[in-house]
Amino acid sequence: MPKIPVLSGKQVVKALEKAGFKFVKQKGSHVKLRKVDSEGKKTVIVPLKPLIRIGTMKSILRQARLDIEELLKFLK
Repeated sequence: MPKIPVLSGKQVVKALEKAGFKFVKQKGSHVKLRKVDSEGKKTVIVPLKPLIRIGTMKSILRQARLDIEELLKFLK
C-alpha cells in the first residue's frame, strides 16, 4: 500500500471531482462535495489549506470511501 500523499486542498477537490463528486457549497475555507451512487450518498468536507495533514487526509478518504490507490489514479 502506498503512502498517503501530502496534498493541498485544491488538489484534493480536483481529484474528488474526477472521481465523480460534485461541488455543493463552500463556507469559509471548507468545500462540501457530494456523490450519489448505488452505495448511497457520500458527502465530503475538504479544507482549502496549502497542505492537508495525514490524519485529515485519512478522514477525507474514509468519508469518500476511496483507498489511496484510487485517489492517486484521480490525481493524474
